[in-house]
Amino acid sequence: MREQSVWQFSDDRGQLSTAGRRPARLLAYVQAGATLWDHGIRPSAIFGSDHDDRAVPDAAKTGSLSLTEVGYLGAGSTLDVETLLSGEPDLVVAVSYGGGHVYGLAAETAKHLEEHVPVVVIDVGQARTLAEIGDRFALLARSLGAEEPEAATADLDAARHRLRTLVAGADGPRVVALSPAGQEQAHLARPRMWPELRVLAELGVDIVEPAEGPGANWSTVGWAEAAALRPSVVLADIRANATPLGELRTNADWSAIEQAARVVPWNPEPVCSARAHARFLTLVADAVAAAGR
Repeated sequence: MREQSVWQFSDDRGQLSTAGRRPARLLAYVQAGATLWDHGIRPSAIFGSDHDDRAVPDAAKTGSLSLTEVGYLGAGSTLDVETLLSGEPDLVVAVSYGGGHVYGLAAETAKHLEEHVPVVVIDVGQARTLAEIGDRFALLARSLGAEEPEAATADLDAARHRLRTLVAGADGPRVVALSPAGQEQAHLARPRMWPELRVLAELGVDIVEPAEGPGANWSTVGWAEAAALRPSVVLADIRANATPLGELRTNADWSAIEQAARVVPWNPEPVCSARAHARFLTLVADAVAAAGR
C-alpha cells in the first residue's frame, strides 16, 4: 500500500467506515460533537434527539462546544436526510444506547443517511463504563488527527483523588441523583444504570439506590418521598426536557430539599471527555466539602 493510506474506523456495531482521505467535515449528535470538541475536533454541525428543541441545542449537553462556530440542524424524527446532508458532511458521528441503533434519528432516516455518507456509531449505554466510552471517543479522535491534551487527564486524576479523599470514612454525605418531572413527582436515578454515577459509587460516594420497582433507569416518586431521603447533595438533571428548577420554587418539598442540600447541575448524557468529567467531579467534590462543614 502506498504511504497515503485510506482512513478507516470500526465502530461499536462492528461496522467499518472508510474514506479516501481523513474526514474533515463532521456532523455529530450533540453529545458526540461536544466530546470530540474537547479532543480538538471541530464538527461542522450537530443534531439533537426528540428530547431536544428543534430550533436551539440543549445548553446542558453542549459542554465547551462553541455554538457560534458549530451549526445546529435540528432534532429527532423531524430531521430528514436532505437537512442532515445540507452541510455536505464527509462523516457522521452518532451514539447508541445498545443494539447498534442510531440514537436521535428515525430508523429510516439513519438507514438512508448511510447510503450517502459514512456513519460511525459509539455505544454510550450502561453496558459500558464511562472510561470505556471515553476511550472509544479518544480512539476516534486520534483517527481524525486530534487528541485531548494531557493536562485534561492530569486534572481528572486530581479530581478523582480529591473526591475519594473527601468521602473516605463511614459518614460521607448522602447523594441523590434525580430528574425533576413537574410539580408532583421526580425521577430518581438508579445509579448502576448510569456510567457517570457508577464512577461516583466506585470513588466511595454514597449514592442513594431507589427501591426496586417499575422503571429500569429511574424510579418515579412524589416529591415528598424524594425529600424523605434527606440527601446532603442532589445531582439535579438540568436538560431541557427536565422541569427547570426555578419552576419548583413554590413546591414545599423541593424547597426543603434545596434548603438542606447542595444542588449540583447534572447532565445524564455527559460529555465523555476527561476535561468534562473532571469538571463534573470537581462540582461534586465542592458540594461534598460544603455539605460536610
